[in-house]
Order: sequence, then structure tokens, then C-alpha cells
Amino acid sequence: MNIAMLSYHTCPLATLGGKDTGGMNVYVRELATQLGRMKIHVDVFTRSQDEHVPHVLHDLGFGNRVVHVPAGPEYPLPKSDLPQYLPTYAESIRRFAEEKNIHYDVIHSHYWMSGVAALDLQQAWNAPIVQMFHTLGHMKNRVALTPAEMEGPYRVEGEQTVIRGAQRIIAATLAEKAQLEFLYQADKRKITIIPPGVDTSRFYPIPCEEARDVIGIPCGDNMILYVGRIEPLKGIDTLIQALAAMRSDPRLIPIPHYLTIIGGDPDVTPQNMSAEMARLRALCKDLGLNDMVLFIGKRSQDTLPYYYSAAEIVVVPSHYESFGMVALEAMACGTPVVASQVGGLGFLVQNGVNGYSVPDRDPNALAERLTQLICDPDLRAQLGAQAEEYAQAYAWENIASRMIQVYEQLLQPKPAPQT
Repeated sequence: MNIAMLSYHTCPLATLGGKDTGGMNVYVRELATQLGRMKIHVDVFTRSQDEHVPHVLHDLGFGNRVVHVPAGPEYPLPKSDLPQYLPTYAESIRRFAEEKNIHYDVIHSHYWMSGVAALDLQQAWNAPIVQMFHTLGHMKNRVALTPAEMEGPYRVEGEQTVIRGAQRIIAATLAEKAQLEFLYQADKRKITIIPPGVDTSRFYPIPCEEARDVIGIPCGDNMILYVGRIEPLKGIDTLIQALAAMRSDPRLIPIPHYLTIIGGDPDVTPQNMSAEMARLRALCKDLGLNDMVLFIGKRSQDTLPYYYSAAEIVVVPSHYESFGMVALEAMACGTPVVASQVGGLGFLVQNGVNGYSVPDRDPNALAERLTQLICDPDLRAQLGAQAEEYAQAYAWENIASRMIQVYEQLLQPKPAPQT
């Protein structure tokens, strides 16, 4: 079986924590790699953003490839500029298939723009489309606080077009399935719920002192950890405000603690710093937290298990998450998670089992749960052990097996109409 996997706007090999790199990158890379282990050939097609990077890379192993196809200028572009190059992207993929003399049985597209290109390829290849959105424009607009955070109508219209044309839609949780049905009137018969997975051979508990030695931080102080993109949707300001509220809690006076933020580019000049990074840095200064918050920038996926294992708590304070892969990775490393009770996080994080959920945009509630865990190492150990056990069900071999079943169902011959 040959799968054409489309990840138009972001490369699965990109370093995490950048503006457009996060859970979807991890998802595409890990699923394609696991499918290769299971003898499924996958070519991942992404837009070339650097003319100096080879167009075909075998970094996924098992003969599976990442193909950087030219579609517009070969450098990063704003998302709003990308839709105009979708026809070129689809045409480049068609040419690659012809040159390599390969027939793709299924098109698996990620994010709405890839889905638009998939519709074009479907006409040429007569192959079924499996679509994953990862985030939805309607949901992002519901939680946006400023016009700058709003998605344009072109995105919602594109999502609706893809929903109508795809043969199968993969939702990460029951919540996402409900959103697709309610906000987009998606046909529920098309939707299959399959959560993302976690690489349990990479993400597993590392003794804290060993993890801290690798990443170069001393033992003793309690580390609260955030991992992800630096953008308003992620709710990092709520986490910083919670840290400020914790400063006046007498329970924490004898317990040193601090926050480490992985993501973004904190050391660039003020002129080149993103608006959200600048806002968060200013918030830390205004709240007198510069000595308690460390912005350390992007980190590779290979180093994250050390950070998760070195942390006492991982926090996912997002205003919207279709799933929350950071939470799952942290759990697999035996670290309890405190997360906003939104989207997929409300299903993944179970109170008193693998961590705690707190109301969205509520720094006081977040501060209370963080304080509780910092003050109670036995509770942290219990939740961490239960989190590791919980994460085993999400091992990629289990998730990929379910995805292969979807592919095989779509490729079964259709029964002839009765006369």
C-alpha cells in the first residue's frame, strides 16, 4: 500500500517550537515512521521553504520519504499567502508520482490547505482522501480575543469544501467530532475517532538527576515546564499570571520553583521578536518574574524527554487544543500534567489520575493546582506513575494499526448496486 501524505504548510522534520511547528509536525513524522515499520510506504509532501535543503530526504526510515516540492518562493511565507500556491503544489506532486512511476492508493491530508490540494489530486488519481484538520477555523475564532487572532473566511470556506469532498475525516476526540458535526454539518458517517499517539521508545521516564545532568540544570529547585508554540491561543499569559499569584502563597516560601518555557525565539533583537514573545516578556517584567521565568527557545524532539523527565509538572494552558500531544508526551515520561479543560485536553487529562484540569483563562485555579503538586512530592509521584501507565494505550503501533484499518476499509471494493 502506498500513501501520499500531505503536509503543505509545515515540514514534519522542522524543529519544534517555531511559529508553525508543533503537534502536527510530530504527528505526521511519527505516523509515517510507524507505518513504515508496518510495511506501509508513505511519501510525505511538504512545500519547499529552503532551496538549500534536498528535495527528497529519507529521514523517516523504512524507505519512506519527505518530499519538499516547489510551490511558490522557497522561503517561509505567511499562512495567508500560501493558498495561492496550492495548485502548483498539487501539480508538483503529480509530476513526482509520474517521474517515480508510483501509484498512491490513499491520500492522507493534514490541515485544511493540504485537504484542498488533496481534492485536486483525487481527480487525477481517483484515490480516496483521509483528512485530518488538527485545528478548526471556527474553533479558533470562538476563542480569539483580538481581530489579529481571527482566521479569515477563506479558511472556514476551505474547511467546508474539504469536509464535503473527503471520504473519511479523522477526529482526535469525541469533542472534535461534535465540533465537525455542529459547526460544519459534517456527515457523521464519514468521521472516525483516532487519537494521536506517542513514541514510547523515546518518551519514557528518565531518572530526574540524569535528565537534569543532560540538559544542564541543577537538582533541587522545582521546574514547571511549558512546551509549544508562542502564540496567544496557547494561554502562556495565564500561566505567567498563575506564577505571579503563587509568589504570595506562604506554602511555597520554603520551596524554590520556576517556570521554563520551550518555544519561539527569545534571544532575537526586539525588532525581530514576535509580538506574542515581546508581550510575554513584558508581562514577566511587569509582574516582577524575570528571575522565575526562563525562555529557552526551540528544542529538538530528541531533547524533550529529558526536559519532561526533569520537570516536576508540565502545564498546557491552551485556550483551544484539538488534542494536546505535549500532554501525552509528558505523561509517557511519568510527569503529571495540569491543563486547561478545553477540547481534547478535557478528554486526555483526567483529574487525580494523570494530572488535573483547570478552567480556561483562570490563573488562580491554575496556581492552586500547581501549588498543590509542588508541595506534595508523593502526589506527584503517584500521578506520574499513573500517567506513564495511561500513556501506554496511545503507543504509535496501536494508533497506526487503527489508521491502517481506515485505509483498508476505503480500498475495499464497493458492492455493485442492486437492480
